[in-house]
Amino acid sequence: MLQSTMATTTGGSTPSVPEEPVHRLRTEVERLRDEATRQKKLAHRRAEFWARADIALGFPAALLAAVSGAAALASADARVPAALGTLASAGFAAGAAFLRSERRRLANKWSRQAWAAMEAKATVLLAREWIGAVDLAELFELRQAALAAYEGDENPRPPGPPPPAVPGPT
Repeated sequence: MLQSTMATTTGGSTPSVPEEPVHRLRTEVERLRDEATRQKKLAHRRAEFWARADIALGFPAALLAAVSGAAALASADARVPAALGTLASAGFAAGAAFLRSERRRLANKWSRQAWAAMEAKATVLLAREWIGAVDLAELFELRQAALAAYEGDENPRPPGPPPPAVPGPT
C-alpha cells in the first residue's frame, strides 16, 4: 500500500502553505524595500557631504575675495598680498565650480525623495494581503526613477511629476 506524502491536519485537510509565486513576490518587495531604505540613508549622507563641501569651498572664496579687494584699495603696499588672496579666492571658486557640489547635493536630495517614495510604496504593498506582478512592476519603475536621480545631467530629476513628499530628514 502506498502512503501519502502529503501531511494532513487532524481535520483531514491539507495545511495552509503559502503559494510559491505570491511568496516570491512578497520576498522581492521586502528586498526592494530594504534596498530603498539603505539607498535613502546613503543619499541623505551624500547630500549632507555635498552641502558641507559647497560651504567649505564657497565661503572662503567669498571671504578672500572681499578681503583682497579691501586690501588692494586700502594701500599700495598691500597689492601683492591682495593679489595672492585673489588668486586663492579664484582657486576656491574654480574648485567649487569643478566639483559642482550644489548640483550633486540637489541630485542626492531628489534621489533621497525617490528612494523614500519607493520605500513607502513597498511598505504599503507589504501591508496588503496580496501582491501582484503589476505592483512589483510599479516598484521597479520607482527604483529606476531613484537611480536616474543620480545622473549628473543638467536636469537630474526624472521626467514626470515629482515623487511624493515623505516625512523624514531634509
